Amino acid sequence: MFQEITERIIKGGEISYDEALALLSAESPHAELYEAAHKVTQALTPKRFDFCGIVNARSGLCGENCKWCAQSAHWHTGCETFPWIGAEACLKAALDAEAKGATRFGLVTSGRSLDEQGVEEVCEALTLLRKKTHLHLCASLGILSKDQIERLKEAGLEWLHCNIETAPSHFPNLCTTHTVEEKRETLKAAREAGLSICCGGIIGMGETKEQLVEFAFALKEISPNSIPVNVLHPIPGTPLYEKGIPEPERILDAVAILRLVNPRTPLRFAGGRRDMSDETAKKCVYVGMSAGIAGPLLTTPGGDYDDDRHLAALAGYDVSPDLR
Repeated sequence: MFQEITERIIKGGEISYDEALALLSAESPHAELYEAAHKVTQALTPKRFDFCGIVNARSGLCGENCKWCAQSAHWHTGCETFPWIGAEACLKAALDAEAKGATRFGLVTSGRSLDEQGVEEVCEALTLLRKKTHLHLCASLGILSKDQIERLKEAGLEWLHCNIETAPSHFPNLCTTHTVEEKRETLKAAREAGLSICCGGIIGMGETKEQLVEFAFALKEISPNSIPVNVLHPIPGTPLYEKGIPEPERILDAVAILRLVNPRTPLRFAGGRRDMSDETAKKCVYVGMSAGIAGPLLTTPGGDYDDDRHLAALAGYDVSPDLR
């Protein structure tokens, strides 16, 4: 079964939901699943491992009730809070990321969305970064309107990030203040505006095997240009703290299924990287991770550029910056 499905995907075919669930549920060693994903990665994934840096440009006091997030005002996490940091501070963070080898950079703000002042502030920063760096510019700004997205694009935005986080059937168990459909509408508007889109989620939030497969297929339907793969970092004070850090096998299973369902899309190491051993990280790259988010994240540390560059090089990726 593994060989037939692997060959079909490499030849341009697809895996079905039932087949993906069967592979994930097979009693045979999971090594067969990982080998199948590795072969697909080797055959279909571009061999350049690029890095994205981000900046926490407005932190905390978020009115949304996402159960995994330290920045939600619904939980008592001791998260640092601060207003918009300003365009110059965004530039400083971007230049630091560029110096360390990032080719992409994202501005991230807490909160459901942006008001008029917020759009103007982000546009000012994008304009400055476009002038002073060679980075491809991304932003994660919550739920946005078509008009807001058009204005951000005019200022220099190239990518818009908005995660669906998990399987649509599981999302209401984790957040009730906004919906997956609102996220999809934002991503649709971004694509219609001509932006590339970045959309993924978090592994280890209580999803079942069926929901893990559902998540992979939901992303396939969205067809993002990049899929950030976060692993739950349990934060004291959040409702998901007791979930703990996912087992390595759970992480590798997720990477493998995401790769088989989305065979050509870069899977990007994101949050939770520092919680796993280098051995697990090495296996993740072998199975299907093919890009990274490194450096400081929002409220947790991200991957180290040099560490992940080394792992990617060992796996045969070109890790030299490409800012074309």
